[in-house]
Amino acid sequence: MQKTPQTPIGSGFGPRTTAMEALGQADLTGQTAVITGGHSGLGLETARVLAEAGAKIIVPARSVTAAQAAIASIPGAEAELLDLTDPQSIDSFAERWIRSGRPIHMLIHSAGIMAVPQQYDSRGNELHFSTNYLGPFQLTARLWPALRLAGGARVVVLSSRAHQFSPVVFEDIHYKERSYDKWSAYGQSKTADALFAVELDRRAQAYGVRAFSVHPGSIVTSLARHLSDEELMTMGAINEQGQRQYTKYDSERKTVQEGAATIVWCAANRQLDGMGGVYCENVDVSPLIDEHQTGMAGVHPSAVDAKAAERLWSVGEALTGIHFDIS
Repeated sequence: MQKTPQTPIGSGFGPRTTAMEALGQADLTGQTAVITGGHSGLGLETARVLAEAGAKIIVPARSVTAAQAAIASIPGAEAELLDLTDPQSIDSFAERWIRSGRPIHMLIHSAGIMAVPQQYDSRGNELHFSTNYLGPFQLTARLWPALRLAGGARVVVLSSRAHQFSPVVFEDIHYKERSYDKWSAYGQSKTADALFAVELDRRAQAYGVRAFSVHPGSIVTSLARHLSDEELMTMGAINEQGQRQYTKYDSERKTVQEGAATIVWCAANRQLDGMGGVYCENVDVSPLIDEHQTGMAGVHPSAVDAKAAERLWSVGEALTGIHFDIS
């Protein structure tokens, strides 16, 4: 299979495109979308738009009650129990799904954490890396039969421009030897998400499954709950009065409707048929930028490097104890 170039395709969309516009009038009748984090923020908007196009929405969440309340207005949407930091919870959800015999046409990894204090999961993995990469890796592996059953599926992994903060430091992923920094840890996990899409797409495309990573833009959602007002002001996300800052000329700050646009585009727009393994933002494939460039649109080579992606896949298998066999 030919590798999709990491270069813009001229989609005709842009930073002010909304999720509904990015759908491109796709008819998703009869298709199923599983959306982690689909009960809040960008995930909820993604769920709403895909459902309006006819998709059946499944939202796995740690609190089924809270998720059910959030998605109550989405016709036919279902909430399921899932904790991405708990391997047994992931396996239980996946086993229930596979037993149901239902295919998955869109698997969207929207749940995640950002800039939390130093913490580890039950297996000793740094929490950003565990929640943002290892959880999606294990979930995708366990749901692989359902993705293949769809006869054409897409996996969308939420990355971030924060990938520019750090590559995956394979020698010390879990901050056992180096000083912990919450932004470095978050950035490393988002680089891992982008690399996951690269390697998943390489392995899965022969079976009709394509993968994309997405930077949605900067949106103040519950993901930022661990940040102080001072940090949010430094980021330019809120002003001195504590109000969200937004202008129509700012390509990075977005509304929730605009932030979900690239997710929806990668999940369902026919413009991307036959493509995959690329990092996307502003409803287009992102350009490559130099590794030293930060805070600007584009993706670092370290986040889409084929060798690093293959190495990370092996790390994912080792840390989860799963042989992710795509066949």
